[in-house]
Amino acid sequence: MGVTKTITKEGDGAIPQKGDRVTIEYTGYLKDTSKPDKKGAKYVYFSIGIVNAYWTFVIVSLGLGASGMEFDSSIGRGAFVTEIGIGRVIKGWDEGVTTMKVGEKATLDITSDFAYGDRGFPGSIPAKADLLFDVELQKIN
Repeated sequence: MGVTKTITKEGDGAIPQKGDRVTIEYTGYLKDTSKPDKKGAKYVYFSIGIVNAYWTFVIVSLGLGASGMEFDSSIGRGAFVTEIGIGRVIKGWDEGVTTMKVGEKATLDITSDFAYGDRGFPGSIPAKADLLFDVELQKIN
């Protein structure tokens, strides 16, 4: 129960202290233990049809909120800036990010009690969901 950090790229900068403002790039996934990387697929898009003057493509998005799916990402939206270690984010981030060095990339494996717990996050995270976050600590502001 808690948070487990797996470093995917070593950092060489400072480690944030409680209350520091940090800049983070992240992608969050619902954990799916049936998948080798525990993340499952991201949003799945498929198309039906032939590209010519007589056919159009039908694009269907599958799986938003399904187990193993990406539920949030700062990529393409801009890095996330927050104070860390003081309860402004989920407990798993407070504990995991405060062990990272600037420049480090890691996967945080967070149990539900250190995430959104019994309430979940309506519309994207079910109750009692374990989460995975790919996180890069870009800077301490």
